[in-house]
Amino acid sequence: MSAAAFVLAINLFIAGIFATAFGVVAAYQRSALGARWLALAYSFGVLNVVLEFILPYQDDHRLVSFGIFAVFLLALAGCVIGLAQHYRVRPPWLLQGLAVAASLLLNLTILDMPRASFVRNMLYQGPYALVQAIGLGVILANRRKAALDWVLFAIYLVSSLHFLAKPFLAVAIGSGQAPQAYISSTYAAVSQTLGAVLLIANGLMMLLIIVRDVMADMTARSETDTLSGLLNRRGFEDRGDRALVLAARSGVPAVMIVADLDHFKQINDTHGHAAGDAVIAAFAEILRDCAVPQAVLGRLGGEEFAAFIPGANLSTGKLYAETVRLNFRNLPTDDTGLSTPATASFGVAQFMPYDHLSDLLRRADAALYQAKSDGRDCVRMASADASGQPRSERPTENRRLSS
Repeated sequence: MSAAAFVLAINLFIAGIFATAFGVVAAYQRSALGARWLALAYSFGVLNVVLEFILPYQDDHRLVSFGIFAVFLLALAGCVIGLAQHYRVRPPWLLQGLAVAASLLLNLTILDMPRASFVRNMLYQGPYALVQAIGLGVILANRRKAALDWVLFAIYLVSSLHFLAKPFLAVAIGSGQAPQAYISSTYAAVSQTLGAVLLIANGLMMLLIIVRDVMADMTARSETDTLSGLLNRRGFEDRGDRALVLAARSGVPAVMIVADLDHFKQINDTHGHAAGDAVIAAFAEILRDCAVPQAVLGRLGGEEFAAFIPGANLSTGKLYAETVRLNFRNLPTDDTGLSTPATASFGVAQFMPYDHLSDLLRRADAALYQAKSDGRDCVRMASADASGQPRSERPTENRRLSS
């Protein structure tokens, strides 16, 4: 067995492993759309190697030679589509389709050209480089690139350049007098070895990216309240802790706002749980629409909500709470299905040095309790002293009496 044949056998094994790995991910994680395309692409890679082994035994090489080119081109194109699907960017269907169609037609025209021709080798390898360049564009189109994505970008760039370098190598050391002799040439050994390295690097990196994003998606789902779309208690405490530590280290102010929907049990008992769900969803939307991007918003359970806002002082926190309160109170009853406007009560607490999230929540909750005691549909602020007793000041807005 020649060196190239040995490397081809390794490539066959590697492509099979990655095709299986991506297929398993696609089967168990339905949201991993890109994994399906990547499994298909690496399956084409397996077929490509099989055709390479068949080629030496052909009297007329043209059909198999064209098949080798076409299958490998489709494998590269499938990887690009898989990347686009995974990154949730628009797949370059038109550009990719035109590139593949033109490349296949071009390959048919150069099948009988001399193998030693530099032009022939460049026309053969150029389409591969072009498809990889389209892949570079897909990676750049992903707006949330992290370290692994930039590593994949580098791999794609090296892969594209290596296809453009192959014609120089083929002319320098020769790629066999006939296509059937390719597998026994030194060029084949070098080319397939480079291909194996890039195959492993590309496959591993795409697999790591998919696993990273699948895990992040699973974590986000486990921390998200499905009804409100906000963080659940677990997610709020985790994100809030991190935001609080960052605010403490940066020396920026921060506030905690705790809100509770007024008479929510009565809403459920009178109008039904569907109406109660609509009220929760409507309040969450207002909470989100009024918040700054860095705010951490959560539904702590039932009808209780919280917002941690880094960079805000007590006055800013009160203004936010008042804005949410008024928008919620003025929400059309058609949006909630209630006969009367729904209201909410709020407690606001300023972040103090050495506060833990639980301390801040406790003070905000004490202020919320005061708001409930003062008749609901109002905002109360916790005092800045260590006792955490809420201020007794009363706003001028009308407040409903507690039932």
